[in-house]
Amino acid sequence: MKEKYYISTAIAYTSGKPHIGNTYEIVLADAIARFKRLQGYDVYFQTGTDEHGEKIELKAKEANVTPQEYVDDVAKEIKRIWDIMDTSYNRFVRTTDKQHEKVVQHIFKYMYEKGDIYKSEYKGLYCTPCESFWTESQLVDGKCPDCGREVQPKEEEAYFFRLSKYQKQLEDYIEAHPEFIQPVARKNEMINNFIKPGLQDLCVSRTSFKWGIPVDFDDKHVVYVWLDALTNYITNIGFDFDESTEEFKYKWPADLHLIGKDIIRFHTIYWPCFLMSMNLELPKQVFGHPWLLMNSDKMSKSKGNIIYADDLVDKFGVDAVRFYLLHEIPFASDGNINYELVIDKINGELANVLGNLVQRTISMGHKYFEGKIKNTKVVEDIDVEFIKNINDLQEATFTKMDNLQVSDAITEIFNVLRASNKYIDETTPWVLAKEEDKLGRLETILYNLLEAIRVCAVFLEPFMPSTSTKILQQLNCEKKDFNYLEDNEYNLGQAEILFQRIDKDKFLKEE
Repeated sequence: MKEKYYISTAIAYTSGKPHIGNTYEIVLADAIARFKRLQGYDVYFQTGTDEHGEKIELKAKEANVTPQEYVDDVAKEIKRIWDIMDTSYNRFVRTTDKQHEKVVQHIFKYMYEKGDIYKSEYKGLYCTPCESFWTESQLVDGKCPDCGREVQPKEEEAYFFRLSKYQKQLEDYIEAHPEFIQPVARKNEMINNFIKPGLQDLCVSRTSFKWGIPVDFDDKHVVYVWLDALTNYITNIGFDFDESTEEFKYKWPADLHLIGKDIIRFHTIYWPCFLMSMNLELPKQVFGHPWLLMNSDKMSKSKGNIIYADDLVDKFGVDAVRFYLLHEIPFASDGNINYELVIDKINGELANVLGNLVQRTISMGHKYFEGKIKNTKVVEDIDVEFIKNINDLQEATFTKMDNLQVSDAITEIFNVLRASNKYIDETTPWVLAKEEDKLGRLETILYNLLEAIRVCAVFLEPFMPSTSTKILQQLNCEKKDFNYLEDNEYNLGQAEILFQRIDKDKFLKEE
């Protein structure tokens, strides 16, 4: 049996259309999921939408529709964007699904009967957009520390989860599992800023709005956002206290929760404590990815600096956008995007390095050998290093991806593509073609280049699936081996331009 790998994104909040910064997460998760499949794992990739809360209730009222109608429209739009980006999720979940709601009610009741949830009064400062309560000391310049908006004083009856009860257990777990929170800077932030100062019990129900899952033994209350949203990772794979399914027993614990750095507190403090209360295993790893900034500034509708994924795809194509997102956002640092930066990467990396290499190699194959190339094994010293580069790619990319260093994995592939262009310049096939006795050497050179392109195309599939397919079709080769093959035979298809160069000045002027 294949080894299972369960990866999830955070579920997207249905307050509106996701911008390219929100979309980055699903593309990043997709690249990791596809790479794990390439390695032979049985991958389960879950994403979806978070659909309850006061914010949704208010937006639905403004739009003069029911909350259910409102979230149905937004969930449909989010799924459309995820599909445009060619993401290979196995399940798109929604927190308004009846099965999810039923299991959340069971979880709430279980925790209440265990004594981990109790009723009390809540007095605090509330941020509606973030659906978060804050104390005065947590505010930044008197405003919400997460989004910078105004907060309102609120007082209401609420149920609370005994987060404080699990503080020591959580601290011990994080210490015993250093890989649990990544990157390390996020782990240090959670320990020093939130856990060590002392965990406060957590509000898990509300009475001031109705758009949520009812607490079935106290219908004045609805389950508050995080106990509803976070449990999606188990409710949708068959968890229930009565009897969990074989699917749940097989898939849980999750191998990776991939989330934005702004919600890492909920996934590395609240979620583990909920799981401890339920006596369930914790996810193996939570990775808080960085943000994508627009012109080095956080995207927001109020600033008018938002780009949407479908607009970018219309201008540049799916794989060019995927490449930019995956290669230009570092492992632990925020990335930046604007049209000029995207065009520079398309022209410099995709058209010049990748597209040019594929087109000129296949064109030479047709010109000199009518598209039929085999390994004549007329080897020179330069080939040894070149073939070693190809064969080293497997370990290099596997290592980078195991550490979730997606950008660095792509760099490793492009290093081989650059080395291939350099190999052409150094071996000068056009000179060898003029000499009859050098045709064996020329064919070996072209064979080596085709193998480099084939291996790189195989490794590019998780990041640029459509481009990978196009390259292998042009090579007319379906072999997915990770290493250089000695005895392949090529009967080449036609060379086609993979990426057109863009006239940047003209494009920016027209925008």
